[in-house]
Amino acid sequence: MKYFFACLAMFAGLNLSVLADDGHYQYSVIVNPEDVTIVRDKWGVPHIFGKTDADVAYGLAWANAEDDFFTMQELVITAKGLAGKLMGVEGAERDFFSHAIGYRERIDQDFKELSPDYIRYVEGYCQGVNAYAKKHRKEVRVKGVFPITPKDVVGGYMFALSALIGTPGAVGDIMNGTYDKDEPSDLPYGSNAFAFNSNKTDDGSSMLCINPHQPVTGPFSWYEAHLCSEEGLNIHGAMFPGSSTVFLGNNENLGWAHTFNHLDLVDVFQLEMHPKKKNVYRFNGEWKQLEKRPVWLKVKLAKGIVFPVRRMTYWSELGATLKSPDGNFYAVKLPANERIKVGEQWYRMDKAKNFSEFYDALQMESISMFNIIYADKNDTVMYLNNCVMPKRHEGVDYSKVVKSNSDKTLWSEFHDVEDLVQTINPQSGWVFNTNNNPAHATAKSEWQSLDDYPAYFGISDNGENNRAERFLELMQEDASSQVSFERMKEMKFDYEFPACGAYQNSIENLFHVNPNDYPELAPLITMINEWDKRGNKENKGAGAYLITFQKVFSMMGFSDGEFKRSVNIPDTTYLKALRWAQEQIDTHYDGEIPALGEVQRHVRGDVNLPLAGFPDALAANYNEEWKDGRYKPWVADSYVHFVKWKNGEIEKIETLHPFGASSRPDSPHYTDQMQLYADMQTKAMTLDRETIFQEAESIYHPVP
Repeated sequence: MKYFFACLAMFAGLNLSVLADDGHYQYSVIVNPEDVTIVRDKWGVPHIFGKTDADVAYGLAWANAEDDFFTMQELVITAKGLAGKLMGVEGAERDFFSHAIGYRERIDQDFKELSPDYIRYVEGYCQGVNAYAKKHRKEVRVKGVFPITPKDVVGGYMFALSALIGTPGAVGDIMNGTYDKDEPSDLPYGSNAFAFNSNKTDDGSSMLCINPHQPVTGPFSWYEAHLCSEEGLNIHGAMFPGSSTVFLGNNENLGWAHTFNHLDLVDVFQLEMHPKKKNVYRFNGEWKQLEKRPVWLKVKLAKGIVFPVRRMTYWSELGATLKSPDGNFYAVKLPANERIKVGEQWYRMDKAKNFSEFYDALQMESISMFNIIYADKNDTVMYLNNCVMPKRHEGVDYSKVVKSNSDKTLWSEFHDVEDLVQTINPQSGWVFNTNNNPAHATAKSEWQSLDDYPAYFGISDNGENNRAERFLELMQEDASSQVSFERMKEMKFDYEFPACGAYQNSIENLFHVNPNDYPELAPLITMINEWDKRGNKENKGAGAYLITFQKVFSMMGFSDGEFKRSVNIPDTTYLKALRWAQEQIDTHYDGEIPALGEVQRHVRGDVNLPLAGFPDALAANYNEEWKDGRYKPWVADSYVHFVKWKNGEIEKIETLHPFGASSRPDSPHYTDQMQLYADMQTKAMTLDRETIFQEAESIYHPVP
């Protein structure tokens, strides 16, 4: 039998049909691990080479598992509906959500629509994950997760996108009887990105800055890798742990960044139910029976006991349907659970050779959210407010719960990419986004108007956030000059608040508090009043401000996201926070107001470093309490990537990870980028095969 499978491996390039280990999925290709080469550079970043794309996908899965198998399992555990066995009640809620939105049924229905070459790619990825899990059984977090199949990978993408657009909140609130679609999200998730072409660069080059602001650890943190095959795949960038494609980065020809766009992409419909008949609703003049879709949730209890809990979900003509405690039935409809080609679209973007091929990939319309900021070697720059936007009915207010009993309110088609807000090659020579108004993607003289787009796109126009205001300030300062690569980096690592902004304007009244009226708080009040709005490590005003306003927001039930917009903070709340902050200073800092770097720490393992940056600055940190009156970022510059093309060739790639390539404490690459990160420095990367092999730390095949 071993000889038989060895023979199969020798013919990995043939279109074979072989059962997976679980006996259910038939592979069309079998990867020979000897055809996969993983090259680790001095930072431990994997550069993965293979004859085919499937080979490279196998190597990506193996390398990611070597570095962070613990985290990368979360996505597939959730995709397979087994989170309850891992995380108890919290995980069971994930499982309920994933079952309720019905994406598995959509995958079964539409899986045949995926392209054969992409299916082979995902098959290679599955084989790599399964081989690692089989060899390292003790690292498997939940029994029964492995082996995985391509449908699990597709499901992971659909779950993640459905979650990121806010669907879990809607589902949870319906089940709790507290649904309110008008309630704004205060998640600080954001990002910076900007691109320049030869109209704005000092040497005729084109340049791109990629800078997502995501959690620095966990399933939505970033994993860095370089993928290179003999079938045209050659991209360096980052993805979430357990993902099979690069989400943002660059290949030889082009690159792109993503930022959150916080659009209205989830609709909730209240069904008209029959007054007497149970689970019967009206639709288009007919009474229809709800389809029952029960689910058994497996909930982990103490001492490894798993308790099964039965819950009921439904399906109607309006989509996934849930019953709330008040007896009403609500349907949740979202594009993210209707498009299965999410991973394939990123795969096409990874392999695009020029703007035309990249735009063709966008026309797959499967990545249901994320702005795109693009640049290429041919001097094209673009901003796109990317999403899968339904063609909703005019006159219906989808920003609230819609009472619906017909298709007069129900949508079934989607806008073309060309319909979305976008800016391509503006005269200014630059585009940017910091989660700000998508119509304001370049110089003010070339701004568009949101009035030209349907209101149901859900694009808010509440003014610019601090990062947008500051970036526009910096570009105005450089209005008559060209931008160099080093200047682009300086802009990204800028830690100053703008001269004016919605947040600062809204709290100006607090700074009229007279320190002479509160002698015990006078030094603290004075330090805050005189803060220069800069977030450098040595800045005591920033330290005083951070301690005080973290408490203000905590008292008011806010998150750091409030730094982005106007707030109304009562004087009494501010004074309570000041007294609390003074107590913290007395207790943890010997009564001396600390510099920001003393308050804000970059921590992992035995490494503990002072950190610059500030909430909603371009160098962004959104903090959580750590210990001894200190804070550490939980959302921050979770990945930084710069690329420059000149004369049609890549001249520079520089990247930065908050910690290092590995999440294993015993790895030398667990903390080796932390000093770079704290110093706002980068590391050089390359796509050049010869250089990568010459400078390698290690070279090996992922042989099980």
